[in-house]
Amino acid sequence: MFDKLDFILSKYEELNDMLSDANIIADQNKFRELAKEHAHIEPIVNKYIEYKKKRDDLAGNKELLNDKLDRDFRKMVEEDIAQLSEELEQAAEELKILLLPKDPNDEKSVIIEIRAGTGGDEAALFAGDLLRMYMRYAERKRFKTEILSSNPIGIGGYKEIIFSIEGMGAYSRLKYESGVHRVQRIPQTESGGRIHTSASTVAVLPEAEDVEINISPNDLRIDVFRSGGHGGQSVNTTDSAVRITHLPTGVVVTCQDEKSQLKNKEKAMKVLKARIYEMELKKHSEEMAQNRKSQVGSGDRSERIRTYNFPQGRITDHRIGMTVYKLEAFLDGEIDEMIDALHLAEQAELLSSQE
Repeated sequence: MFDKLDFILSKYEELNDMLSDANIIADQNKFRELAKEHAHIEPIVNKYIEYKKKRDDLAGNKELLNDKLDRDFRKMVEEDIAQLSEELEQAAEELKILLLPKDPNDEKSVIIEIRAGTGGDEAALFAGDLLRMYMRYAERKRFKTEILSSNPIGIGGYKEIIFSIEGMGAYSRLKYESGVHRVQRIPQTESGGRIHTSASTVAVLPEAEDVEINISPNDLRIDVFRSGGHGGQSVNTTDSAVRITHLPTGVVVTCQDEKSQLKNKEKAMKVLKARIYEMELKKHSEEMAQNRKSQVGSGDRSERIRTYNFPQGRITDHRIGMTVYKLEAFLDGEIDEMIDALHLAEQAELLSSQE
């Protein structure tokens, strides 16, 4: 571990010199690339410098014990040694976590797709609840949101809703949300007061940049048509709706929310790129034999990950066995406690796999 840390420290010092070089400053692309690498390793370097200082202080205090000391001073040195030993051990654990492999997509924005599953209208209403939950979470984080495509049922729910959340680190926080979300509650239309179970599926995709995913125009079939109205909305009289089919993969994306054909096409392409990028990531992970199932789940959207129980006011995440009893606040976007627990579980799993 320490050989690796010494190399990172040396690299950091080299980057410091390069970032003050006038020629590199003039090359904005190169400067941004190096600045990003510098920012990435800076927390590791700072923690390692802190570790080395504590290690030197500890060694110095241990040397003092070889001298003739009066009883009170010896006791003070021994107390310092005990405290520094504890702090050094903690710093070493923090360094191990900082050195864990990073998900290259963690800093990206995301595209989230929510689809009503089993349960009919109740599942569609729950999809609307999940949409609001993520929108409120994004608002709390000051992330920017945009609806890309929607298929509402007219009573506040959605058969399908696709939206983006833009902000640094959005994927690192929301990637754990992929999977089946189950709800248990009494529907408003249920006269007998029986609890119904329904579900919605969530897919969280890292937003693909143009430099990462190159789609040839020859691989696309683009169809335009008149969009249909939902819930009494007016039907467009122009061919503004867009359906894009990626011929090599068969991925199809439809967007009809905007009155402008161009805007619908732009939104559809955004979703298409994210889906194809996700497919490439999945293929790569399988090829690298990294598709093992971790404690926080595989992220497979067929996997039931969480249950929202309204009568008991609880949310249970089945991947880590965590239950919290604040359903109303959770659905209002206060989901950081659960996300933090999932993140820690993933770190623990990664640490154990390296031992």
